[in-house]
Amino acid sequence: MCGIAGLFARDRQAPVDRSVLTRMRDSMTHRGPDGAGLWLAQGVGLAHRRLSVIDVEGSPQPMHSRDERTVIVFNGEIYNYRALRRELRQNGHRFSTEGDTEVILAAWREWGSRCLERLDGMFAFAIYDRNSRKLFLARDRFGVKPLFTATLPDGTFAFSSELKGLLAHPALEREVDPLAIEDYFTWGYVPDHRSILKGVEKLPAGHFMVVEHDMAPRPPERWWDISFADRHHMHEADEAEVIHSHLCDAIESRMVSDVPIGAFLSGGVDSSTVVALMSDLSDRPVTTCSIGFDVAGLDETAYARRIASQFSTDHHERMVDPAMFDRIDALAAMFDEPFADASALPTAEVCALARQHVTVALSGDGADEAFAGYRRHVFHAGEENARKWLPAGFRRKVFGPLAAIYPKADWAPRPLRARSTLHALALSGEEAYASALSVMGPQDRAAIFSPSMMRTLGGYRAEQPLIDLMRAAPARNGLDRAQYADLKFWLPGDILTKVDRTSMAVSLEAREPLLDHRLVEFAACLPKARRVFGGEGKYALKRAMAGDLPADILHRPKQGFVLPIAQWFRTDLRDTARAAVRSERLLDSGWFDADALSRLAEDHIAGRRDHARELWQLVMLERNMSLLSNN
Repeated sequence: MCGIAGLFARDRQAPVDRSVLTRMRDSMTHRGPDGAGLWLAQGVGLAHRRLSVIDVEGSPQPMHSRDERTVIVFNGEIYNYRALRRELRQNGHRFSTEGDTEVILAAWREWGSRCLERLDGMFAFAIYDRNSRKLFLARDRFGVKPLFTATLPDGTFAFSSELKGLLAHPALEREVDPLAIEDYFTWGYVPDHRSILKGVEKLPAGHFMVVEHDMAPRPPERWWDISFADRHHMHEADEAEVIHSHLCDAIESRMVSDVPIGAFLSGGVDSSTVVALMSDLSDRPVTTCSIGFDVAGLDETAYARRIASQFSTDHHERMVDPAMFDRIDALAAMFDEPFADASALPTAEVCALARQHVTVALSGDGADEAFAGYRRHVFHAGEENARKWLPAGFRRKVFGPLAAIYPKADWAPRPLRARSTLHALALSGEEAYASALSVMGPQDRAAIFSPSMMRTLGGYRAEQPLIDLMRAAPARNGLDRAQYADLKFWLPGDILTKVDRTSMAVSLEAREPLLDHRLVEFAACLPKARRVFGGEGKYALKRAMAGDLPADILHRPKQGFVLPIAQWFRTDLRDTARAAVRSERLLDSGWFDADALSRLAEDHIAGRRDHARELWQLVMLERNMSLLSNN
């Protein structure tokens, strides 16, 4: 696991500034504290920070091919590199290291961009070909590893694993994109089709791009996609056996490491699945790490302890309380862009705890998206059944007005929030799912934005890209389209960003075995009833693990990894909430209506409404704007 950066001049004869490239690289020392490398030639420079995990003593980067024709910088892990190396050796390639970086170089020389289809892993890399003078960049299927890019005013193409690498370049323009503010207040993060700064982009997951001298960068090309258009026709027991086999293969491949390895353990189905199968595959106790909360209703440590005891793990845990809020500036600095998924704080804490014991940790991320494990999937599947029988015109005319007059019940469990259901049924499936995913709806955003901000947005609505994505999805039904959106939009923008930044901030490598592409591709072809059944999600995964995990662990309600921020903003952190909505930095931006922000905070503190997520968004944005202005 590493951090990479590079500069590629428009003029092939132009020199690359070594000191600038060094600053870009070293702004990400946390991603690679074990070593640093730099390589420059006319018109190009590549830089690398290394966290040693495989071939600890070898495989320095930037790495050259044996004939010096190609040079690579690589962030990630290729889990099938040994099998690929054997195949490439049979084709005449020779190797001088024991790591996976050299295998990528040889694979690219052998198969070109088609090599990506053969790579099983998480990665972002750049390869420079000295013969063609072209730069090739690629990102893994799901976007586990990040890659930011920008074209600077003089035409130089720059890239970096994190935005802070680009911010280290003095020529990068730092103008905030108002559309990103609209995106952020809709989703709680800036999705991958945009960045917080104008002119900065993210290479999309499952895409590659080619950059040449004297030319503008070519648009990224997609090399992988997930399809929900096909279906398996297997007996349930056979499906369960195939899923269990895929799980074992995925976890075993991700246990390959030359440094200590462990796992995150919440006590939920996904992390418990990982720990159970790791224990079966390991000849020593698995190191597990958990985070708990000072609010009993949100604390899952008892379940984690139970799994740790059942599988005799070397277990460690830490509690999160409001006092940890003093680390908010450090949390904001991890992300560069505003990021308001409140679970980032406990995720950062569990990563810091894990790093005290291991260098690599396996997580349970990805199963909810692949197997329909979120509560919103269950609700959406039910709503889609209703949409099939009720015409759209009828739903709009009947359910829309009913939703408008029905009392709002933020405090109630989702099944009792009839207003939310009525509102969803008045919409198309795509519009309803976008609404379910969003933090703030269009009316709520318009209520806090200033008139000038609304004019600047010019009618842009952040939900539309997700709606368009769902409508174009290779899918058979609404649940398929929802899961496709999760895998392509929510997962890289929120979940994987959160885990990458919080783990890399403490030089910990996180691996996601439940995002093995063969497992996810198999899950995408499961019949709908094998995903959501009997009002419960992840049916097929739970069936596959029935022989390994207790029934009450498999079937207990999903709790989620969230902070009790609603309570905190009414008690320990109410002054923080008030300070955020009165921040000169936010109010001077011209984006907000000051009175509306003040009402939002006071209504929450008084208990009239639940605006905890919106307040967290404002707090994190204020901290982020401070960091951007100081770079």
